[in-house]
Amino acid sequence: MKKNVTGAKAKISAEEFDQLADSGSDEIDRYLDWESARRPALEIKRTTLDLPLRLLNKIDRAAALRGVTRQSLIKVWLHERVESEPEAALKEESR
Repeated sequence: MKKNVTGAKAKISAEEFDQLADSGSDEIDRYLDWESARRPALEIKRTTLDLPLRLLNKIDRAAALRGVTRQSLIKVWLHERVESEPEAALKEESR
């Protein structure tokens, strides 16, 4: 069954699209509208966090050592911490 990939700049079959994606070819860009692309379940919600200056300076030094931004380092650290929590504890706290 030939199913077309639509909503993009051009049309190709789903099988052809899969082959391009699997090959890692940049040619796939012809078929995608990156302006309207979304990452489901990864939407961004802005938040503000007040930190003591001393802690912020330590975070900045740690980020500089790794060659990343403060924001990137904080996101990685938060992600690692949340992922290390037992799933049951996270469910209990969300009630």
